[in-house]
Amino acid sequence: MTHPYFIKARHPRVLAHRGLITAEGEDSGIWENSAVAFAAAHAAGVEYIETDCQVTADGDVVLFHDSTLERLVGDTRAVREVRTRELREIFSAHGGLLTVAEALDSFPEVRFNIDVKTPTAVDPLGPILAEDTHRVLVTSFSDANRRAAVASVLRAGASLRPATSGGSRTIAALRALSALRLSPARVLREIDALQIPERHGALTVLTPALVRAAHRLGVEIHVWTVNDAGDMRRLVAAGVDGIVSDRADVALRALAAE
Repeated sequence: MTHPYFIKARHPRVLAHRGLITAEGEDSGIWENSAVAFAAAHAAGVEYIETDCQVTADGDVVLFHDSTLERLVGDTRAVREVRTRELREIFSAHGGLLTVAEALDSFPEVRFNIDVKTPTAVDPLGPILAEDTHRVLVTSFSDANRRAAVASVLRAGASLRPATSGGSRTIAALRALSALRLSPARVLREIDALQIPERHGALTVLTPALVRAAHRLGVEIHVWTVNDAGDMRRLVAAGVDGIVSDRADVALRALAAE
């Protein structure tokens, strides 16, 4: 059965990678995963936003990719060591900080793809996501984090589990099984999408066999992170269901006729 996350939405999917930062946004210092980047994605017509969550020293689940502040501001502290108020101050000149709850409230029409970056987010995410599972996909490179987050949402009283995307072990197992032409049904149980790079180093991750195996079981394939319009069209022609892109505006135009 198709999860509501995918129903009544455009296909192929366009997932705005951490929101959308336009050229004007770059010039003004707007950051990824900020309120302004999300608003720009929504204004461009995006239905899906891919994002990430970390937990602050106050226990708030915030939209932030890295485990530390080093890449953005040269601060080596971990996000878990920073109070939410201070993080808001840091983001204030760069588009505004969002918690997961604030993002869901501020963008009620958007479907969110949330990467659980830390196991400490698992328990607080449950009650935050419980009322919005129809428009949330939970993912993580760690299948353990992903499964734990889904269980937390269900414990919080959700009547519907969120959609999920398999982690690195799921993807590795599927690729091996598809190459051997063995059924991946057990591996893909309660998996709604596979979100993968086309290649990982010298390894080709996206193969025709993997696409066929996933589609036989009703599982979508989303490829990240694709910013060239020609590559987007080529991947969709190869059977890919969704494109994760820093340039969601480009993707929407490139795939409009697909």
